[in-house]
Parts: sequence; structure tokens; C-alpha cells
Amino acid sequence: MDSKTISVYFTLFNEIGIIEQLSRALLESRLPDGFLVSHFAVLNGLIRVRDGRTPLELAKAYQVPKTTMTHTLSGLEKSGLIVMRPNPRDGRSKCVWLTDSGREFRDAAIGNMVPDMMYLAEMCPIESLDGVIEKLSEIRQIMDAKRDEDPA
Repeated sequence: MDSKTISVYFTLFNEIGIIEQLSRALLESRLPDGFLVSHFAVLNGLIRVRDGRTPLELAKAYQVPKTTMTHTLSGLEKSGLIVMRPNPRDGRSKCVWLTDSGREFRDAAIGNMVPDMMYLAEMCPIESLDGVIEKLSEIRQIMDAKRDEDPA
């Protein structure tokens, strides 16, 4: 791979990283005290993909140690946003299920960002985003597949 191609891909990753940092800080500033983006991410992921996943599955999906995921889930459970139930497949492990409060929390967090999204829409009209989300989704899927292939 030539240096120009490497530079383009590095710039892509760099821009995505900066956007991630900015959006993370913005979201966290809109969450209730004591909640972090990691809490929101788990709730959002359980809605986006499906709930009923084990803590280990979630840890792998978020690429964090199981102990970190257990800590995050503990906070969500204490807040009544999730419940842990015995795994119906093996009865030994637990599965994570969203509560109605968890779904409401996630929706409220998104609602708290509407003014920020409206500002962004003024500065960057939706028409200028044609194809961007689809392309980013394609890149994410490629990277997800590669991550799943690589030994952990």
C-alpha cells in the first residue's frame, strides 16, 4: 500500500475518532448525573441488536473485559434499567433484559440531544449526508467481521 493510500485511511480513522470524542462528550453532558456513555451504549445496543444477551456476549461486542461489562451492568441493574435473569439455554449464566425504564431512559437521552442535532442539521443539511451513513455502516460491518475473525 502506498503512502497516499495509508494517509487517506489514517485521515478517515482520525476524523471518525475526533467525531466520536466530540459526540461522546456531548451525549455524556446530556445524561443524568452518574451515567456514562457506556451505560447508554449498552441500553442502545440491547435495543438495536436484541436484549437477552449474556454479559460475556456484551463484553465481546463492546471489546471490554468481562469485569468492566459486569460493573456497567451492575449500575444499570441498580438503576432499574435492566434485569438479569437466568440464561434459558443453560440455566447457569445470566442474560440481560431491558426494562421499560431502560427503554425510556435511552429514548430520553436521545431526546435530550435534539437541540444539538437541530443545530448540526442547520450547519450540515441532511442532503449533504447522502451516502455517508451507508458508507460508514459498510466500513463498520467490514471491521466488525475482521474483529470477529481475529483471535482475542
